[in-house]
Amino acid sequence: MIPWLSDSFPFPAVETALREPNGLLAAGGDLTPARLLDAYRHGIFPWFSAGDPILWWSPDPRMVLFPAEFKLSRSLARVIRNRGFEVRMDTTFKTVMRACAAPRAGQNGTWIREDMIAAYCALHELGYAHSVETWRDGELVGGLYGIAIGRMFYGESMFSREANASKVALAHLARQLERWGFKLIDCQMNTPHLASLGAREIPRAEFVERLQELVNCAPVTRWRFDADLYA
Repeated sequence: MIPWLSDSFPFPAVETALREPNGLLAAGGDLTPARLLDAYRHGIFPWFSAGDPILWWSPDPRMVLFPAEFKLSRSLARVIRNRGFEVRMDTTFKTVMRACAAPRAGQNGTWIREDMIAAYCALHELGYAHSVETWRDGELVGGLYGIAIGRMFYGESMFSREANASKVALAHLARQLERWGFKLIDCQMNTPHLASLGAREIPRAEFVERLQELVNCAPVTRWRFDADLYA
């Protein structure tokens, strides 16, 4: 059994999360900015489908990407050098979320529903949620979004309408975050795609210990890419 959260009920300790399904911690509560920020600070995130209550997760182990360990393949480096893509930050956050929510091959529905979009757009307005966007000839062709608290970044979702578009976005984000002193990108769940880009699993206890230091660092106030990032 997992606890049911009322509006004022705090999250239980992440160590009490279920082993099966891995990381299920609690249900209920709300998607207010205060609740979401409290969740992320403790290594917890919401993930639920249509018809389900809000479900909160903290899996063990945790899939993470250390920015310095991003695997920039020769082919991806060539794509970036050719400068066919333009990469921006925070110019169309809601559009990126809606693109991430669009149906994908082999999937039924999406967990990024209207209430999630509204909640994360509120976090964007408060300066916590950010988008990285890949553009070609004025058209949005890929990107990702996530949450930043202090010098900790929590990746949420990514999309591609063109080959390599989301990889280009992540390559730029990882390098910029490394320059800013971010030590960790939360990837939540293990996927072969993320592993191919350098992400790996660490124990939840290590993840929580690391983020407790990072979330208390001074935040970045101007989210823009350095002009010489891939000069």
